[in-house]
Amino acid sequence: MSEKIIQLNEGIIKDELKESVRSSVEETLNGLLEKEAEELVNASKYERTAEREGYRAGHYYRSLTTTSG
Repeated sequence: MSEKIIQLNEGIIKDELKESVRSSVEETLNGLLEKEAEELVNASKYERTAEREGYRAGHYYRSLTTTSG
């Protein structure tokens, strides 16, 4: 009986893992920044309340380079 051999491409696995980590970090950072902005102005995005203490005016894109991409 012959054994089945699984061939793995280490480069593809590393690339997929790196992209998965990068995506996860991006989502986490964006969530933290969103929560911080809500706390600073006492309102959620697009929410209009009397308790609102400021504005969420504008944004700009930043580039963060890490070993994960």
